[in-house]
Amino acid sequence: MIGDPHFLTIAEASKLIQQRALSPVELTKAFLDRIAAIDPRLNAYLLVTADQALDQAREAETEIMAGRWRGPMHGIPYALKDIYCTKGIRTTSHSRTRADYIPDFDATTVTKLHDAGAVLLGKLATHEFAHGGPSFDLPWPPARNPWNRDYFTGGSSSGAGAAVAAGLAMAALGSDTGGSIRNPAALCGLIGLKPTYGLISRSGVYTNSFSYDTAGPMTWSVEDCAILLGAIAGHDPKDPASARYMVPDYRSALSDGIKGLRVGVLRHMYETDVESPAVAKSAMDAALDVFRSLGATVSDARIRPALDYYDVKIVGAESELYAVHEPVLRQRLSDFGEDFLGRSLGALLFSASDYVQASRERRAMIAEMAPIYERFDLLVTLGPGPAPRLDGHQTINFWRRASLTTPFNVLGGPAVAQCIGFSPEGLPLSMQIVGRPFAEATVLRAAFSYETATSWRARRPMLDPNTTFSTALPPIPPPAKAEIGQAERDRIAGICRRAGLTLNERHFEQLCATAPYIEAMSGRLNRSRDYYEEPSSIFVLAPGG
Repeated sequence: MIGDPHFLTIAEASKLIQQRALSPVELTKAFLDRIAAIDPRLNAYLLVTADQALDQAREAETEIMAGRWRGPMHGIPYALKDIYCTKGIRTTSHSRTRADYIPDFDATTVTKLHDAGAVLLGKLATHEFAHGGPSFDLPWPPARNPWNRDYFTGGSSSGAGAAVAAGLAMAALGSDTGGSIRNPAALCGLIGLKPTYGLISRSGVYTNSFSYDTAGPMTWSVEDCAILLGAIAGHDPKDPASARYMVPDYRSALSDGIKGLRVGVLRHMYETDVESPAVAKSAMDAALDVFRSLGATVSDARIRPALDYYDVKIVGAESELYAVHEPVLRQRLSDFGEDFLGRSLGALLFSASDYVQASRERRAMIAEMAPIYERFDLLVTLGPGPAPRLDGHQTINFWRRASLTTPFNVLGGPAVAQCIGFSPEGLPLSMQIVGRPFAEATVLRAAFSYETATSWRARRPMLDPNTTFSTALPPIPPPAKAEIGQAERDRIAGICRRAGLTLNERHFEQLCATAPYIEAMSGRLNRSRDYYEEPSSIFVLAPGG
């Protein structure tokens, strides 16, 4: 048996499997054994599908031995964020309200991976409905960072980040609405790609926001990301946002290098827009030196301030998320976690006008990128990191702070998070490489060039299954103090009554605490516009259809 098979890349394992030098069954057993030994301290998995995984591995092995190799994902063990529907397998969205849900269908991406011969190890922790978190009051504990389990994985694809970094899966599918692939990829030291909106089907993936949701790959290496992306990308008539786009061979162009590529550095995002630690900025400077040494032309670029994009995304996405969950919130509000409620209930305070103005502003933001895409082949900026402590989490920070990742959800094109070093405490640091829509091949080529020029992929978290650990969780953070007067409190209480919601004192205090931030967001979007400025949600009908 290959030594440490759980730390093989997909590319390495696939080659060995194709050559019949590595058994998919033995590989799957090795992962199941490692999950049993390591995952109790990380909580990456909500459900391990051991029997099904072994059945799929045996089927893959039989086919490969008979000369019917399906491609590079054949026999490869992977896992799913638990918002991907799986036929006959519990799909909880990490929520008490869906704890017993068993779909009778597979998400399109799951079907694609099944057709590619991949082996499903299980379902991974997330934040409740891929939103909010970390949460300490849900039926299952939050995932922990394998580099230091007292620290946050990032979210919402939290279990995916922990599992891939710790060698508990060779790859995972996550989702990214405002950074939920790139955040855990960054904080756990992975490659995480938010693809172009519409490149990968959302069908069968539980909705966070219709306008912003993207499904995507999380892997240890760039080549693995290209392999997995190729397996799941493509048009799906079941997803109304699915793009009719001919998917290229992402893997074949990785080695072409970046000599002559024009790289624009969005320095303002991490130097002025979003507070970023000095150690991360130093790592970013060193990464830019690597790009220069590889022959890229590096110069500063500028888009709008990060807060502008955050306003647009939060108003639009939170409004959509609330609409998805409103019926269950009316019936079972107390069954949701406090962190989810502390974010999602804020949408009650947005108006219909706020939602439309956010959509109109998004369309303008996308249009503004045309000359920037003409000037630069790629944009780069700092990614999240290093990870904060779990016990330092405060829900109100969601409303207080702009994000390094959210601008690229608004703009819709691809963005990859990639490790660029480690803090003195041994926690990963990251950058983001960003492209124009459908430029995944160029983004991955640049990430691959950086990866092969540096040594970060040789470093893995040290996890000893024999060390003792505590299962105790941090306390649920208290609601933030609401800095509003009684008249505003009464107004908010009236809104809740009209919405048919019954909030306890803690939930109501948290909602009241968000009110000043929501008012500020709405105010910043309330600018003068010409009547013809369209929202981003317009559509085109086909003749006869």
